[in-house]
This record gives sequence, structure tokens and C-alpha cells, in this order.
Amino acid sequence: MKNLTVAAAQYPITEHKTFEDWQKHTERWVAEAVAKKAQLLLFPEYGSMELVSIFGPEIRVDIRRQVLELDSLKADFCAVFAALARKYQVIIVAPSLPVVEENRPHNRVFVFSPDGLAGYQDKFFMTRFEDEEWGIQTAPKILTLFEADWGSFGIQVCYDVEFGLGSHLLCAAGASLILAPSCTETLRGATRVHVGARARALENQAYTVVSQTVDNAPWSPAVDINFGYAAYYCTPDQNFPEEGILQTMTPQKVGWLVETLDFDKIETVRREGQVFNFKDHQRLQSAFLAEKVTIHKVRV
Repeated sequence: MKNLTVAAAQYPITEHKTFEDWQKHTERWVAEAVAKKAQLLLFPEYGSMELVSIFGPEIRVDIRRQVLELDSLKADFCAVFAALARKYQVIIVAPSLPVVEENRPHNRVFVFSPDGLAGYQDKFFMTRFEDEEWGIQTAPKILTLFEADWGSFGIQVCYDVEFGLGSHLLCAAGASLILAPSCTETLRGATRVHVGARARALENQAYTVVSQTVDNAPWSPAVDINFGYAAYYCTPDQNFPEEGILQTMTPQKVGWLVETLDFDKIETVRREGQVFNFKDHQRLQSAFLAEKVTIHKVRV
């Protein structure tokens, strides 16, 4: 059997006095998930925004300057998660971090294995807030497929999972698990992400996992209000729950939602299911009209 125990965070944006305080806080979260036997840890989109709390008030109120300041912490941020992945021998999908490349800010999710930094996934589709107010821009169209002994996974950051394109291409390349780290303000926004994740699980006969930010951070103009919940979805077919929901967590509750995923079931349903969503989906072509999407494969 090819099983994987995943922990998806319902994560609050909390204040920290120093980078070292944030580092200790992060390790406590990782250690808690590991104590629950998790092998892959999924943090939400923009969970890194809590690092803005260590900056001065002039940066806290300037959401565009925050991106530049957070980019300056990129190396230290990655070093912390790389060390934790090695120490606890787990895969960590870190909270997304704004980064700047060639003067263009992107929303990036770094992935760490016990061997260190494995790769990253940038967000393709920007929400209106990211685009119009924050200045975050769409990234080069590269999808990363993370390959492991138990199977392969890809990442669709928040709004991206509301479109079939990325998940379709990732699953066609070998993924059977799509991770959707997310940050939303309202039940309405959270629902859009969860509906998207359920649709991607159906279309691709795959597992999808959602991790979202929760609670309020009144000191942050960028992520001051958060509503969300973690969830695990699957295709509603044989050997799976009929509604396609493996597990969800009470909204706004802080903590980890843990589920063990059996990838043999994915292989079976794609081969012997009541319907062949995955197989038939491969008859369709998914693409941007003016940009080519490439897939980069890495080992975790």
C-alpha cells in the first residue's frame, strides 16, 4: 500500500516580537503535526505575513513595501523550514511568501524535503486585491511536479485551484494529489476555494487538500480578516465517500487536520471507477491562449 499521512493547517496570523520568536512558534507547529504522525505538512497561503509584525509601524501600514521587506527575509525563511524538514524528516509545504524576481513580485510556495529545499510553485492567477492593491503579479507559467515514493503532487495556490488548467496538467503529468494553500476573508471566498478543490478532485480522480488562514490580525492591513477551514476531498466513486468529502475541520478553529491518504485507491478508481473522469479529461486540451505552460519535475 502507498499511504501518506498529511496535516493541513488552520493557521492564525499571529504577532511576533522577533524573527527568533517566529522561528520558535513555527517549530511548535511542526512538532505538533509530527506528533500526530504527519509525513507531509501543508501551511496556508500568506501565512508568512505574520513576519510583518517584526517590522516597524511604517512598514506595517504600507502593504506594497511589505513585499520588498519580506523578500529580504527569503533566505532566512527558507533556512528555517529546511532545518525543520531535516530535523523532523518530513515534507513541509511552507506558507506562501511574497518574493521579488526581476522587479516583479510573485506569490511563492516553497517545498522542503528532509534533504532541504526541493522546489517551489508560484501562483498564476491573481485576485483583485493582489493585483490592484498589493501589486503581486502573475508568475512565469511553470508548474512543479513533486515526485515521491508514494506518488506525486502539485500545488495550486488559492485562486489557482478555481481553474482547471493547472490541476489538469499536473495530474496528466503524474500527480494524484493537489494541495491548495489558501487565504480568504469570508465564507464566500473560502467557499470558492473549496468548490474549486472539490471540482479538481472530481475531474482528475485525485485527492485535493485545502489549508486556510483563520482568525483576525488587526495590525495587518493585508491579512487583517481571515475565514477558512481545512479539508480533504476525493472523487465520489467506489471505495470513497459518496459525497467526495474525506474530512473537514470546524471553521476558524486553530490547529491541524490530519488524514491518511491511500494512493492505491486513486490508481484503482482511475482504472476501474464507475466513471473515467481522469481518462476522459485527458482528451481535452488545457492551455493559456498566449503563454506556454511547462512542467518541472523534482524529487522530494
